[in-house]
Amino acid sequence: MNDVPKVVMNWSSGKDAALAYQTILQTGSYEVTHLLTTLSQEYDRVFMHGIRERLLDMQAERMGLPLLKVKLPASPNDELYRQAMLDTLTGLKDKGVAISAYGDIFLDDLKAYREQQLGQVGMTGLFPLWKKDTRELVKMITQAGIEAIVVCVSEKYLGREFLGRKVDEAFLSDLPVNVDPCGENGEFHTFVSNAPFFSSPISVVPGEVVHKTYKPQDGDDGNWDTGFYFLDLKLL
Repeated sequence: MNDVPKVVMNWSSGKDAALAYQTILQTGSYEVTHLLTTLSQEYDRVFMHGIRERLLDMQAERMGLPLLKVKLPASPNDELYRQAMLDTLTGLKDKGVAISAYGDIFLDDLKAYREQQLGQVGMTGLFPLWKKDTRELVKMITQAGIEAIVVCVSEKYLGREFLGRKVDEAFLSDLPVNVDPCGENGEFHTFVSNAPFFSSPISVVPGEVVHKTYKPQDGDDGNWDTGFYFLDLKLL
């Protein structure tokens, strides 16, 4: 596949990244060579998803792809995040990776931020799910055989009873009207335990539920100041 563009997949461990990856595979127009994830260096967990590093490693192993980990403080400032990502992307560019793929759907500011960052290292962005209807995307996720479990909810939008729910039609019908079906505004996050591109499923069981409150840093917009419930998944 040396004649097709090389892609790094920004891998959150959740459903949107999984569907974006599946969509890229189906085109046959790209070669995904790496996964890239940011983790908290204090807790060895995926940011906002709260997934243990070992579960993330198991996803990468089942996908047969090398996983690049950017470890940052639990509350990194923007400059630290930017520099860490620029260093990582520069290293990928030097290896011939020209495209960075994301599971973003409709947040224009976030897309512009990513493209600006990529432009600094001469890379371009790939957004397979961009501007697609999020209710239809949930249906595509289930139809594709992607199995996703809710592992984090924002208490502004959902109760802790949604933790551990499988993302499917029943889940979709139970969501409040102010919650995006894909949780694109940060209402909830998921962990993918099985997918068509996994060599085998990851068997997990629910563990402890933890509540954390996040405060904005100086200069940040405080509108997102809220608490989150996290479900600690453990291997069966």
